[in-house]
Amino acid sequence: MITMSVYLASAILIPCLVGLFSFVSPRNGILRDIVTVSGALIHFFVIYKIYQAFSKGEFISLNVINIFPGGNIEFIVEPLGMLFSGLVSILWLLSSIYAIGYMRAHKEERLGSFFGFFAFAISATIALAYSSNLFALFVFYEILTFITYPLVSHHADAESQMGARRYILILVSSSVLFFLPAIVATYYITGTLDFKVGGIFPDATQNYILIVLSILFVYGIGKAALMPMHKWLPSAMVAPAPVSALLHAVAVVKAGVFSVLKIVVCIFGIDHFQDFGGSDWLVYIAGISIVLASSIALVQDNLKSRLAYSTISQLAYVVLAAGIATPLAIIGACVHIVAHGFSKITLFFAAGSIYLKSHIKSISKLDGLGKRMPWTMGAFGIGALGMIGIPPTAGFLGKWVILSSAVTFQDYFVLTVLMVSTILNAAYFLPIIYGAFFKEEKNVPDNNHGDAPIIVIVPICITALISILLFCFPNIPVSLSYKLLGI
Repeated sequence: MITMSVYLASAILIPCLVGLFSFVSPRNGILRDIVTVSGALIHFFVIYKIYQAFSKGEFISLNVINIFPGGNIEFIVEPLGMLFSGLVSILWLLSSIYAIGYMRAHKEERLGSFFGFFAFAISATIALAYSSNLFALFVFYEILTFITYPLVSHHADAESQMGARRYILILVSSSVLFFLPAIVATYYITGTLDFKVGGIFPDATQNYILIVLSILFVYGIGKAALMPMHKWLPSAMVAPAPVSALLHAVAVVKAGVFSVLKIVVCIFGIDHFQDFGGSDWLVYIAGISIVLASSIALVQDNLKSRLAYSTISQLAYVVLAAGIATPLAIIGACVHIVAHGFSKITLFFAAGSIYLKSHIKSISKLDGLGKRMPWTMGAFGIGALGMIGIPPTAGFLGKWVILSSAVTFQDYFVLTVLMVSTILNAAYFLPIIYGAFFKEEKNVPDNNHGDAPIIVIVPICITALISILLFCFPNIPVSLSYKLLGI
């Protein structure tokens, strides 16, 4: 009988094995593609088995190596990690299918290394999701940074090299200068780095120390892209569309906000976070980031740049909810992580499909495209509605729960931020949808009619459909959020 510890190890190792095969696979990529998709399917099955056992109350853990007391490489399945790993597993499968279609149709080179590093990134993300302590989380957080660097620089031209250098410079420097010192200080004060709902700091810890540590943690986690640690994200848009989807929806940015949320809940504790004043500064900083990023997105004509600044704004919703630090806000943050994952990957899939078929990068050239690419632009519209927070998309639910938390405590700053950002989101997404379906296309190509290949279209439509289904059936993310808080 296979134990759940074996399943847990398999959840981390399967993507790694798929990645290794991609590096050594023959030049004929058909076998590599089969192994990639098959590995993703098996991985989803393994994650599902873990979820089933966890839902029945089984404790699932795996201790790999003891480095120092309280700093082991150890994995434990808990609600937030379960939620994150499930999201990653589903999106790995869909993004793998999309990437196979996109990279082949675009005649990209070095596909073995591309799919290898892509799978390695999934492995590092799953390990991060199940990390039982801050030390293990930091290790896999850093591994994820270095593994995704070759993906950002995949095109190997001057622009991609410059974008990749900024990407790794900001993420490594922020983690070394801020994140690592915060971890060391936490261990010095508490004697442990284990995650524990309710927090690990002694009650006698002085408030100013906790405020400094909270600042170091939040800005040390550069992957959360909270301003001004956000500039790596637009720079990374030089990567191929499947990589942009990986960065924005599957692995990197989600690892960032996941880490922030995990630290607020399991290192500081939400009650303690409010008591020492962590909420006071984090809510305002996150709120400002939401509005500023949305304002910058509004003036971007490059589609991927607009989506990048939209991501910065949407991530800040999760940080804002973590800053509010109430049970309702934390539930909203968890739901929004999942909702944003499906909506944003739909948008980047669609952006890649548009470029693949029409070589269009500018929003000003998208008019009339909905008539020629109805599936792509229809899915884009659903993803955009999710970003705005309009029913029946899952993006509405997370924002609504966060809004409800703000209403409960009459937090007028948060209410204002949510209202203004929603208006801005509508202002930079709705004109795209309107122009695509209700305006005439200029310079229609003579031999380039129709939508993208079906292997590209199917994942786009599935992620868009899931965004709607999650609105109707949000049980899994909501129930895991409740378990996280012990409700």
